[in-house]
This record gives sequence, C-alpha cells and structure tokens, in this order.
Amino acid sequence: MALPKPARSPEAAARAARPQTAPARTPQRLTAVGCGLFVLVGVLAGGGLDELLFDSSGVLLGLAYLAVCFQASVRVRSSDLAAAPISGPICFAVALLLFGKDPGGGWGGRVIGLAESLAVDAGWLFAGTALSVAIALARHFSLAHARRKAP
Repeated sequence: MALPKPARSPEAAARAARPQTAPARTPQRLTAVGCGLFVLVGVLAGGGLDELLFDSSGVLLGLAYLAVCFQASVRVRSSDLAAAPISGPICFAVALLLFGKDPGGGWGGRVIGLAESLAVDAGWLFAGTALSVAIALARHFSLAHARRKAP
C-alpha cells in the first residue's frame, strides 16, 4: 500500500519546474600575506629544483619567478594589489641568498654572493617585477573605471 503524496503549493511546483542553476562563485583571492607566502614558496621551489637539477641559480629560477609573479598579480585581492610587486623582489632575493653563489667566508661571503647573483640575474628580477607592476596597475585602473561607472 503506497502512501499518498502531500499536495504541493503552486509556488513549490513552479520552483521545481525551473532549471536549477549553480550560485555564482566568486574566485578565491590571496591576501597580502598569502600573496607573499605564495611567491616565497614558488620561488624557493624553483630555486631548489634548479639547484637540484642544474647546480645553479639560473634559468629555472628565473622562469619560476616570472610564473609566480604573474599568478600572484592575477590572484591577489583588489585591496592588496601592492603586495604582489612588493613581495616578488624580496622573495627573489631570499631565494638567491639560499641558492645563489657562495664564494665562502661565512655570512660576509653570502652577502657578496647575493650581490653577485642579483647583478647576474637582474634581467629576471626586472622582468618579473615589471610584469607584476603592469598587471597590478591594469587591475587598479580597471577597478577604478568600474567604480566610476557604477551609480
């Protein structure tokens, strides 16, 4: 013996007949601290892989820096846009301090090796930072334009 189905209201029937759409998802954005950590982990991973495979801080570290700078600039929250261009060069210098040249002589030698690595890898540093600044400025002006158009 089957139980009778309860009667549905007309509103419920109309709701059931409409196609179900997924709610609009906003993309997850990085905070300023998250952006800095993302860049640091990405650059250290690239530097470590470069050190492991090629025993140098060269092309792989630079390519990882460019990719991480691009992703950080695209994924950072609009209120924290300045974090991407600021955290990139700092993290790149930390990676060079850890994986760069070491002429010996303790921390003094490490600082000299860092200066030499920064001079040699300046092209990667400027390219990644310029990319990050360009994306952050484009996002900033786009948001400012959208705010002006909104009533």
